[in-house]
Amino acid sequence: MSIASFLKETRNEMRLVVWPSRRRTIAYTVIIIVLSLALGYLLNGLDLGFRTLLGHFIIK
Repeated sequence: MSIASFLKETRNEMRLVVWPSRRRTIAYTVIIIVLSLALGYLLNGLDLGFRTLLGHFIIK
């Protein structure tokens, strides 16, 4: 397959893609950011808890 043929087929396939609306894209982006922050805070809390717990057992 030549490069020109590949690019032509790729362009034709991209025309068939159903792209999300601007509103849906923004909503999905906000959801991903909120979930990422929530997971980050959860993991930070678990890390702090385990660090404190291990500190009590190892140091004392």
